[in-house]
Parts: sequence; structure tokens; C-alpha cells
Amino acid sequence: MTTRRTFLVTGAAAATAITVARPASAQPVAAGAAVRAAVLEFRDQWTGATGLGELLRRAGVEVVPLDVAAAPATLPVDLIAFGSFTNNEARYLDYVAAHKESLREFVAAGGVVLDLAQSDQFGAETSYLPSTLSAVRADPDHDTIYPADPEHPLVKGLRLDQGRLFTGRSTSIRVSWETLTSWRAMRVLMACATTGYPPCLVEGAHGRGRFLVSSLSVDKCFDAAGAPLQPQVAIDDSAAFFAAVARHVAAVRAGTAPAVVPTPMPAQTPTGPLVGHVDAASARIWARPGLDPAVYGAWTCTLRPATGDPIVVRTTVSTANDNTLIADAKQLRPGTRYDFTLTPDKTAPGFAPLTGSFTTAPAPGQPAKVVMGMGSCAPSTPDRVWTRIVDEGCDSFVMLGDTPYIDSGDLGVARTKHRQFLAVPEVAALIRRMPVWGTWDDHDFGLNGNLGGFPAKRNTRTAFVDYRANATFGHSLAGEQLTTRVEGEGIYTSFRRGPLEVFLIDPRWFSTNEPSWADPTKTTCTGAAQWEWLRDRLTRSTATFKALATGMIWDDKQNTESDDWGTYVHEREAIFDFVAAERIPGVFLIGGDIHVSRALNYGPRVGYDLWQYIVSPLHDRTIPSLNVPHPNLVHSAVEPNVFLKLVADTTVTPATLTATWINRDGRRIFEVRRTATEMGHPGTC
Repeated sequence: MTTRRTFLVTGAAAATAITVARPASAQPVAAGAAVRAAVLEFRDQWTGATGLGELLRRAGVEVVPLDVAAAPATLPVDLIAFGSFTNNEARYLDYVAAHKESLREFVAAGGVVLDLAQSDQFGAETSYLPSTLSAVRADPDHDTIYPADPEHPLVKGLRLDQGRLFTGRSTSIRVSWETLTSWRAMRVLMACATTGYPPCLVEGAHGRGRFLVSSLSVDKCFDAAGAPLQPQVAIDDSAAFFAAVARHVAAVRAGTAPAVVPTPMPAQTPTGPLVGHVDAASARIWARPGLDPAVYGAWTCTLRPATGDPIVVRTTVSTANDNTLIADAKQLRPGTRYDFTLTPDKTAPGFAPLTGSFTTAPAPGQPAKVVMGMGSCAPSTPDRVWTRIVDEGCDSFVMLGDTPYIDSGDLGVARTKHRQFLAVPEVAALIRRMPVWGTWDDHDFGLNGNLGGFPAKRNTRTAFVDYRANATFGHSLAGEQLTTRVEGEGIYTSFRRGPLEVFLIDPRWFSTNEPSWADPTKTTCTGAAQWEWLRDRLTRSTATFKALATGMIWDDKQNTESDDWGTYVHEREAIFDFVAAERIPGVFLIGGDIHVSRALNYGPRVGYDLWQYIVSPLHDRTIPSLNVPHPNLVHSAVEPNVFLKLVADTTVTPATLTATWINRDGRRIFEVRRTATEMGHPGTC
């Protein structure tokens, strides 16, 4: 499974002290000699153009094709240049993945790396930068470019047209694609607005060299035959820019380039804090403070119990995770309330500490009562349903998917919609005062009804892990469980709160992508790796009650869509067979998605009566047509603004699990109460 966290570093100053000697065969050419560049470019499907190598040649640079089989630090060049949209092909992606460290060594030894406009869906973060630097791309695109540092050698002397750079270009080729939205310890040289934000060209120092990261596509000037695709004035502007690049590379090589003074990121409205995973001894606190980490430094999270010493946790903002942070607190006491504050090392004018509170889970195995809320299909607009959840005494909450509605595979859009959702005042009040876990359904995984073939699912997964603080997020590319917020597979996770353990199964990411582990002649829903995880966790669970929860329902919706467990009956029944064969007590099912609330009893399918609780929607848009007949249906309601209140109580004998559907006005829609004895536990439980 995946979790994200970064370690404290000593700062940008440490990077400038790095010195790396190159092999003799890779020494740059002598001072005064022509700059040599290794170039990788790609004729993309949008512009049909290239031009990076040709424009550098016109600037007097000796250009050779980049040898993607060779480590960057071994190349006898001064500049490695990646043309616009090169990350749309495997050569770029494989090269930077394999040679991150060598690219850093190349720059530390005095080289320059220039990375022009790239597609954020293939990597929003400039992945090869050292930990002291960061640059992240996202939509939108722009056609207005302004000098942010007019005296910088890459800007000074370029043609200006009413204060703008690169005017008079073909309208079919945007000037700045998927602009830089955040950065760390970089100097902003050009921007898409007079305010200097968002930037489209930034420079970072590392050792004796420089990283230049840009969203400019000014290399896109010529077609496959070498004929111009831009007006002459645009080609002249591009030629002037790359001539400036050549001069700047020569100055970096000679050690005479101006020092890089980082540009602070503008302050933004904070999002959070959000209390994420909390168990009996630990807690994860998430926030997006909105302050530049290069300016305001690391953060301190101080957690104070009513009695005893405070717990102090140090953490940093991760630019790779959309400038969010997670503070992982350990050695907490079970069943204890903690109040916390988040503060930066350097005081920001007008910034108030981020505050919140939570109560840790009861000690496992001890008699306890927990009150957990659950809901799906949520609005990103103010709604008192969230206030009702708090007023009902819920001590924790699970977001079951479509929380929020994103309906886009664009990383920038997904991050923005997550941020807007968590900033809704009633949502913000809830997430700062109780543990919150989350999974996804179709509208926050992809588009309506999307399954595992959704092409932009890595973007939506990135946004999900950026804006949640689950204990884990699926598994790594190598198959290991992930506790950090890095690239991985799926988002499945589980957690225990007192007598209740919740297994958040991911039915989207793996679905349709491989043969089923239950029936190889059919397609999978969960994937084999997730199934092995679920088998293991269910077998080892000692919780009295165990919820198998997914965003989609465990039946056939009986409409034209296939995103339900009715499509994967072979795996659903195999899961039930496993529970029955292993005699696992206390299991029940949770679903959402359909904008209708229902309770179904499937009878003694697992050795005792197996129930499904469907709760939907938190918003006000119901779908009466999905309230279909079913032989196992006990209760149903086409009710807007509804959530599920689960009360698991082992302080009584037998232990009880009470599920109540409640609307935002506090009205009880229906209720199901069951005992541990009725759910397969011995009569003394």
C-alpha cells in the first residue's frame, strides 16, 4: 500500500555546495568553445512540429541526438534539452526514470538541463529534480507571456510587444501548455500574467549547474519537411530565445552566470486541516497550508491531550503532492482526545495556526462504543447534512466515493475539485474534528461508469492521494503496500476503530484489466493482488464487526451500466464463499453510488445472515428508477441528503451493531439492529 512522506532536508543552500566530477570522457568542451547539446524531441499529434535542434544549431550550438542508452553524467555535452511534449513517448519517460540520479550529477558538475512544455497526464511533477527543487505542471494553457525577471540573461534583449513576449505566433500552437502551478526554490523568469503567476519558465541551481523547467512550446516551428509552421516574426523570437539559452549555458559552464535567487510562491487560502487515519496509537494530520515551503520552512504539529505531555511532530510541505503536508503522530494514548495546531517555522503575515481535534480509537479488544458516519455522492456546495453528521455524535466518518464529483482526467482539474470540496465550510468543520477515511466511485475515479480502462486514472489517483490521509493507498508498482503518497496501483485500504474494522475495497482501478482470480474465463473486479490483501486482512481481523465497503453496490443496478458487483458475480460469490469457509464472523456489506438508500438481507449466505447497507446520496439528487425490486430487499427510501450512522457497541452483551439512515433534518429513515450472536459470533460475545 502507499503512503506519502518526505524527510526534512537542509535547504537549497546545501544543493549549491554539491560538486561532482565527471569522467574524463564526459568533460565539457573548453572555455570559449562552442556549446554542445544533446537533444531529444518529438513530433507530437497536436502541433505536428519540432524545431529544438534546428533552433539551437542556428544559435551556434553543436547539436547531437540524445543517446538514451547513456547515463547523462557520462555525456560530453553542456546542455541536455528535452523538446516540447517529448514525455508523450516512452523514450523520455524511460530515460528520466532510469537516470534521475545521473541527471542530477550532470547538473551538479556544471551542466544545464532544459525541459520545455510537457503533458501533465504523463507526469505533472518534474520527477528528476533533486529534493531541494520542485516544479509541477497543470492546466490551463496560455498565450500571453510576460517577463518576470527582465534582467535575466534568458529574458533581457528579447523582443517585447506591449510588454509581452512571443507575440505574433500561430494560433494553432499555444505558447504555454500546462503551465507551471507550483515550485520550490526556483527563480521565475517568465510568467503568463503580469503578476508573475503562473510561471512558464523557472530556473533552479544545483551544484555548479542549472535546471530550466518551462511550459513554453517555442521550439515548435517547423514541420517534418523543415518548412516553417510559424510566421517569421515568431521564428525570429524563438531563435533569439535559444541564442540566449546558448549564451546562458556557456556562462554556467564558465561559472559566470548570475546566482539564482528563488521566487516565493504567492500565498493561497489554506485548505484543511483534515484528520485522516487515526487508530489507538497514531494519527495522520493533513493540510494544504498555502504558503511557499522555500520561504516559510518546515512545519510543526503539536498535539495536546487533556493531561500529560504534548506530542510534537515535524513535517514538510510536499510540492509533488500539490503543496500539501502530512504529520504522522505516533505513541498516542488509546481513547484520548487530542487538540492540535499546525504552525510554520517562519511566521507569515496574517496567517493563523491551523487547528483541530480528534479522539484516538479505543484499545483493540477492550469493551467500547464507536459511532461512525458513512456517506456517498456529496455536493461541493454548502449543505447542512455535514453539520447533522457532527450533531449526531459521529466520532469518525467514511467518504464512500463521488466525494466529490470530479468527472475529469485532468490532474489540475481533479486537484482543484478536491480542494474546493474540502473547503466547503460545513465539510471543513467536520474534517478538522474527527478522523476521515475515503475511497472513490466512478465520478472521482473518472467519468460516469468508468472502470479500470480509464486512460487518465493515474491522474485521478494522484489527486486522490494528494487530498486524503488514509493509512495506505493500494500497493506500489513493485507490489508492496504503500504508506506514502507516491505512484502506485489502486487505493484500497483498511482501518480499525474499536470493535469495527472497515475494508475499503477498490473496485475501479483493477477492473477489466486482467483475468479474474475467481474465474480466468471472465474479467476481474478487484485484481489478484487486492484479493490476496483482502483474504489476508479478513483472516487476521479480530474486530467484532467487519464492513466490506465499496463505492458501487453489491447487486446489479438493473440499468444499462456495468459498474456494479452484478457484473462480477463470480468474484462477489467467491468472496462470500471465502468468508463462509473460513468462518469469519461479523461481516456485512456497504455500498453507495445509486442515489437511493436500501437495506438487503441475503439470508445465511456466509453461515449467518449477510446484510448490505446502501447509503446515497449526501446531495439532493435522487434517482427513483434505481430503487428496483429485489427478493432480499428489506428497507428502501428515495431520500436526499442522507447518511448512515453506524453504532458498534461491545460494552453490552451480546455486542450490537446498529445502522440508522438519517437525513439532514435529523429524521430517521429506517434502522437495522443486529447482535454479534446473529452475525456468527458465539453466544457469549
